Amino acid sequence: MNRLQKIRSPHFLKWVSLLSPESNFTSSRSNLYVNGSCNLDLVHKIRLYGTESSSFVGVFGGNGKKARAVREQAQAALIEYFHLTRSFRIMDAENMSKNAPEFFDKLMRRVEIGDGKVKRSVARFLRYHPVNEFEPFFESIGLKPTEYVQFIPRDLMFLVDDELLLENYYVLCNYGIERNRIGKIFQEANEVFRYDYGVLQPKLRSFENLGLNQSLVAKIVASSPHLLRGSVGEFVEFLEKLKNVGIGYDWLQEHIREDDSYSWKCMLRLICLLCKSGWSEEQVGGLFKQHPDLLLEGSGRITFGLIGLMLKFGSTLSDVQTLFLEFPQIPVLKFVCNFHNSYSFLVESDMAAVDIGEIVRSYPVLLGSLELKKVKSILSLLCCGKKRLCEMVKEDPFTLEGWVLGKKVEPLENVKKAIQVLNLKTQFLVSVGFQENSRDMEKALKALRGRGVELPQRFDCLLNNGFSREEAIKMVKTSPQILNQTSDVIETKIRFFFQDLGYQMSDLLTYPRILSYTTKRLKLRLLMYEWLKDQRAVRPNMSLNTLLASSDEEFIGTFVTPYARGLAFWKMLNKKHVPTSDK
Repeated sequence: MNRLQKIRSPHFLKWVSLLSPESNFTSSRSNLYVNGSCNLDLVHKIRLYGTESSSFVGVFGGNGKKARAVREQAQAALIEYFHLTRSFRIMDAENMSKNAPEFFDKLMRRVEIGDGKVKRSVARFLRYHPVNEFEPFFESIGLKPTEYVQFIPRDLMFLVDDELLLENYYVLCNYGIERNRIGKIFQEANEVFRYDYGVLQPKLRSFENLGLNQSLVAKIVASSPHLLRGSVGEFVEFLEKLKNVGIGYDWLQEHIREDDSYSWKCMLRLICLLCKSGWSEEQVGGLFKQHPDLLLEGSGRITFGLIGLMLKFGSTLSDVQTLFLEFPQIPVLKFVCNFHNSYSFLVESDMAAVDIGEIVRSYPVLLGSLELKKVKSILSLLCCGKKRLCEMVKEDPFTLEGWVLGKKVEPLENVKKAIQVLNLKTQFLVSVGFQENSRDMEKALKALRGRGVELPQRFDCLLNNGFSREEAIKMVKTSPQILNQTSDVIETKIRFFFQDLGYQMSDLLTYPRILSYTTKRLKLRLLMYEWLKDQRAVRPNMSLNTLLASSDEEFIGTFVTPYARGLAFWKMLNKKHVPTSDK
């Protein structure tokens, strides 16, 4: 039998328990005095069993070998009481005696040691002062006194009297759930311990029908007790989606933690979001295999927050995908904290908002990988002002790598590094036809951001997408800022302009600044223009400069509101073709 054998307490123990300090009972004078004189023997016994012993507290509360020996002897007496007197199984007796420290300390403060015999004194005390067994039981399964006080029955003190509690407790133990984790189940799904005989075991086995092994079921139940209530639909959907992206249950068993609590619905939504954002199921599965905490940390809420933060700064879903493909091998929570602190660093350095947005969009992996010092510390170490600090970061954001915690920062004695970056940019511009010290060269150097070593690769991206070297040089001379974007971004915009919108290479050569605009601006305005042409409301072959260079207010006032149904079509474009998250 899993349940403990019932043991009736002798009636006289109820009277003896009234002598404990926790009882509200107060003896009358007639009990203590006989024929007008004090009954010293009775007083001695009451003091022995019902008062706090300073000698025991002093020994027990000390340090070193003596205190440990006292504790071990006291625990041995408590184990014998639970096992031999109260008929608990030995494992339960040891668990309640050794893993309920607050109950144990509280109990021991009531015991007085007689002649230094710790074990005998504790056993003698328990013989006349039976304890409320629910207290050590709840604490031993992982609950704090402030958490379990509400669950202690008012009319019971022996666990054996609550048969359903013990029945379901043993079902969980026998299934493989650790005793110190059962408290979480009791706290979050208390009704489980009121299940009738034979109800809980089939519920646990039903999870195995989904293909999960027993040890994985034990971990899942310990982390998500609400599943035992019966609401498992979202969990089953999550498992199916996990299979679809190529992740097996062995991955779940390796990375899931009993200490955490999981929202299977939230994790399901994250997988679906990535699948709907242009990721293949194979890519999604590969991402979570490489970075499990992107899905499991906070049930994916941390990752949702990171995606929202990136979109808020103007990044596209393609940029977010690039971020995750380059995600460093650090926990996502640490990455987000670093990202936020790096942003705060830029703000505190008084950098312009437009420059902060550009750095955040272009270098998210860098910002999330660094644990930066405080701005005041950097200014003091570099011996420079905020203006110079901002110039250094804008010139080369990777300068931040030298300002991380634990790294020595040398004062700025010269501008050697800045000169090296400037030389690299100058060499590149000369190689593509710029004349040194010319006005065009000066304009291009001011427009170009980032490290000079990246410019040749971005220039080659133009060549790899069908432009001749002469055409690419002409584009860079006209709009050098197009090289401030990564090669992937440049290639994505070129493909969108040609394949999705149907424009010719000559259009891009005429107006290369197109590559500097966001995909959202290109799509909204050019689709609106195509609709106006179909309505014969505007002339064909209008200049792309006219369509794209104006502000949003000017464009709407010129090409949207003056035409019948123009505003309705514009709103439809914003809603249907370009979601608000797509910048």
